[in-house]
Amino acid sequence: MFRILEKKVLNSQVTSLTISAPLIANKVQAGQFVIVRVHDKGERIPLTVADFDREKGIVTIIFQAIGFTTKKLSLLNEGDCICDCVGPLGMPTELGAPKKAIVIGGGVGCAIAYPQAKTLHNMGVKTTVVAGFKSKDIVILEDEFKAVSDSLHITTDDGSYGQKGFVTEVLKDLLSKDSYDLVIAIGPVPMMKAVAEVTRPLNVRTIVSLNPVMIDGTGMCGGCRVTVGGEVKFACVDGPDFDAHLVDFDELMLRNTYYRQEEAHACRMEGKING
Repeated sequence: MFRILEKKVLNSQVTSLTISAPLIANKVQAGQFVIVRVHDKGERIPLTVADFDREKGIVTIIFQAIGFTTKKLSLLNEGDCICDCVGPLGMPTELGAPKKAIVIGGGVGCAIAYPQAKTLHNMGVKTTVVAGFKSKDIVILEDEFKAVSDSLHITTDDGSYGQKGFVTEVLKDLLSKDSYDLVIAIGPVPMMKAVAEVTRPLNVRTIVSLNPVMIDGTGMCGGCRVTVGGEVKFACVDGPDFDAHLVDFDELMLRNTYYRQEEAHACRMEGKING
């Protein structure tokens, strides 16, 4: 059992849980994830490790309460226990040795972008963060990003906070004024695709973290397959990070809609969430 040491409600749908998991904290690196079960009959869900502290033996997961299990998870409180937390899984991000980097997060994807920015900052890399949200009320991790970046740009679709518009507009402006040797983009698939198209003609190395349907996290089920550079890869063991200029984003977007109808029926289980 994995005890919850701290709970933060970041906005109306996004929750942060800090969990005692010394073995995971000792090994995990930026880009890796865990698979969680709320109870012994629950489904397995993959969640990226948003932060960790090796000395304290803790890891932090940040998630959006949008499905049955994430809603159930969001109801747990400090002192409660999670049945399973398996990891670290996936490959750590291959950051290389950049001098200047841009880290882009979109919505709840900022939770995955944060450890990337923190790692780069700790490496002494000049790091610029661009965080995009639909509106001011769902902005998360602003203070955390400020602490691990040389500059932070926040955008909102409706202009209610920061700069009005999309993260790609800020990215274009940054790339027109300075040279960067690494861009990391994490968020909705259309956003990551758009970032890749901005950096492609400039030949700026660009990494994205992919989010296909994932079940076992060990490469056995094949559910998380993606096409990268014309080859089939499994996001859970080969990724989740890949070269953005090689990813077939259109195929990924199509595959992510396969279970849209089933996902829409989550409302039928609402009465069981509190049970």
